[in-house]
Amino acid sequence: MPTILHVNASPRYANSDSLRLARHFIDSVQAAGPETFEVETLNLFDDGALPVFGRTAAAAKMAVFSGQDQTPEQIAAWEAAREVFDQFAAADAYVFNIPMWNNGVPYVLKQWIDIVTQPGWSFGFDPESGYKGLMEDKQALAIHTSGVYYPGIPANFGSDFGTTYFADWLNFVGVEDATHIRFAPTVLNADVEGSRQVAEADLSDAAIEFAGKLSAAGSLQLVND
Repeated sequence: MPTILHVNASPRYANSDSLRLARHFIDSVQAAGPETFEVETLNLFDDGALPVFGRTAAAAKMAVFSGQDQTPEQIAAWEAAREVFDQFAAADAYVFNIPMWNNGVPYVLKQWIDIVTQPGWSFGFDPESGYKGLMEDKQALAIHTSGVYYPGIPANFGSDFGTTYFADWLNFVGVEDATHIRFAPTVLNADVEGSRQVAEADLSDAAIEFAGKLSAAGSLQLVND
């Protein structure tokens, strides 16, 4: 069964616009597909959702790449990081809901990205050709929400470094089939519900193509098996 990994980068849960839209999209994908897709949700702000990737894990990483033996503590830290990556790698498709924080992405999303973005795991490097993403033949949909910023707003009302950063990261790890949907229910937006309806309609439309590709990927897996 094709699997969707839903990465929730909001701590607001029932009060989260980005999470509400993500659930709308996932429901639309399930309704559009000829089969039921398995959905696994990773709530990044849940206690214990992510391991610490600090001094010990960094030393474990350098030990791997330099061919040195890891200490027991380093082995545990590296295996914990690998579990996070394995969850990422096992999915056929991704749904991300990302609220804007201080013109960028929430810190836990950056932590998750830094854990899974390891050489030999999600990307490779060649001295002649450079970097190459290894997460190929996967698709992603990212929902970006903001409370003040929206495209075209004067610069003194904020900037958007999060959307461009996240789109670049997806491309870096090889997820080139990515759709980005924005919802900006801002204090400067007089028609919040109207813009919500536009975002939901865009997500419903995107769900049809998303489900079709996911079903095709599942059929290909059956053939390969």
